Amino acid sequence: MVEVLASARLYPTEDGERVRRCLLNVFPEAVLEEDDGTIMAETDDLSRFKEIIRNHRILDSTRAVMMRGMTEDGIMFQMNKQAAFVGKISFVEGNAPLGHIEVIIKDDELEALVDGVAPKTVDGEIP
Repeated sequence: MVEVLASARLYPTEDGERVRRCLLNVFPEAVLEEDDGTIMAETDDLSRFKEIIRNHRILDSTRAVMMRGMTEDGIMFQMNKQAAFVGKISFVEGNAPLGHIEVIIKDDELEALVDGVAPKTVDGEIP
């Protein structure tokens, strides 16, 4: 069973409700918690994430980011908060100026999960 934990640091200049919206735009079924200046979203539903990457035609880049972030414990990557706020996904490497959303995905079959979320494409289309 897939487990997704997405977290975003809440900076003093940010509106907490807007940061919550960033997380819920990508993971609408998530349960949110706030602890020590970090808002965390926990869910087992990747359907909206999958929908966004398909609608924006970023399957190949998503697959590359997920494969690069894969360890034996899970998959880790970062997304841009501003993009998530408007319902888009933009992956971040390093530090984003306004912070980022860190995503950790755990599952028993990580490669199968990646194949289901961001399958290989031919000329940008799923065969």
